[in-house]
Amino acid sequence: MSVNTGAKLFRKVDVDQFDEERFVEDAGDDSSAVGPNESEVNNLLAQNRNAEALKAVLNNPPVNTKDQAIKDRCASLVLRVLSAFKVSEMEGAINGLEQPAQDVLMKYLYRGFESPKEAVQSNLLAWHEKLFAVGGYGCIVRVLTDRKTV
Repeated sequence: MSVNTGAKLFRKVDVDQFDEERFVEDAGDDSSAVGPNESEVNNLLAQNRNAEALKAVLNNPPVNTKDQAIKDRCASLVLRVLSAFKVSEMEGAINGLEQPAQDVLMKYLYRGFESPKEAVQSNLLAWHEKLFAVGGYGCIVRVLTDRKTV
C-alpha cells in the first residue's frame, strides 16, 4: 500500500520564508536615529575643522526613520560639509573614515546626484572619484544593495 505523503514532520526548513513575493519591511525605530547634531557640525565648520565635521555628520545617519523631512535636512547638512572641502583635502578626509562611514558617505553622494544643481554635481563627482579610489567596487555594491536609505 502507499505511504502517507501528507506528513510534514520531515520538513525542517520553512521554504516559504524565502518567497520573494512575501517581503516584509523591517520595522525601524524612529526615535534612535534622528540624525547628526547640527549645531556641533556647524561649530566644527566655523572652526575650519572640516574632517571632524565630516566624521560628525556621518556618525548618526537617519537610516531607520521614515520621516522624509529629517532625511532631507541631514542630506543638505552633508552636502554643505562636503562643499566646504578643497579637492586636495578630500583624500585625507576619506582615508580617516572607517568602512561603514565610507558607505554612508557613498549613500549621500548618490542622494546628492538626484538633485539637479550643477554646481554641486561637479563637487560630488570629485568626492565619488576619491571615495571609489579608497573603497573600490565593494563600497558601491554595498550601497546599491542596502535597503536602508538616507
